[in-house]
Amino acid sequence: MKLTLGFSPCPNDTFMFDAIVHNMIDTEGLEFDVILSDVEQLNQWALECKLDLTKLSFNAFRYCVKDYVLLNSGSALGRNCGPLLIKDPQKQLSKESCIAIPGKYTTANMLLELAFPNFQNKKEVLFSEIEEKVLKNEVDAGLIIHENRFTYKDKGLEKVLDLGEFWEQKTSLPIPLGGIVVRRNFTTDIKNKVDRVLKRSVEFALSNPNSLSAYVKYNAQEIEDKIIKSHIDLYVNEFSVSLGVEGRNAVKKIFQNTKIDFESIFV
Repeated sequence: MKLTLGFSPCPNDTFMFDAIVHNMIDTEGLEFDVILSDVEQLNQWALECKLDLTKLSFNAFRYCVKDYVLLNSGSALGRNCGPLLIKDPQKQLSKESCIAIPGKYTTANMLLELAFPNFQNKKEVLFSEIEEKVLKNEVDAGLIIHENRFTYKDKGLEKVLDLGEFWEQKTSLPIPLGGIVVRRNFTTDIKNKVDRVLKRSVEFALSNPNSLSAYVKYNAQEIEDKIIKSHIDLYVNEFSVSLGVEGRNAVKKIFQNTKIDFESIFV
């Protein structure tokens, strides 16, 4: 059986799924047609139910849960790893300030709405271009994710707020950023098989952490090994192998103000 699989070119995703892409593990007869794209594009495709299996922001998952269920493996959760709101040190922010966001359906934007409900003037920008927009004064502040959290200080920008810390202080839970979902209408056998294969791929990656593959490096926004490694160490952890009770509780928190049955979220 062949399935379409979408994930981002960011190091945490390419690191976790390198073993699937390059047939380094037992896929139990499953084949994968892999599509790499920006997280907000993946979110949009999820809303259209375009792919069989995809990475998406947990914020976007709230809008397509009727079509997908969350797998136990492959997620990005953790502590001290949330999106950052940054700006030029000379700028003063107000409710009229223009904020660059990496996408309407990103978890980052959801957290911004929780922390700064008065910020309504937002501009959607590809995540890798947000720092540059702030530096050129094309926006007043930027909401950065992925590798950019390791580079903004070197470019003379300052942190306004770590939205991951905001979430953790508010909930005492790890921040749920993104997960891997599979079509709800697949059989239980197929969904469980996919989950096992993903877990095997993540475990393979974590068993070989010291060498960065050409695949990971080729797709990374930042080419320095140190930054790529820091990115992987931050976002690939025990929650990527298995959500566990704490991870599931963090995901449920995202859905707390919806009418969706918590147990229907998971495989």
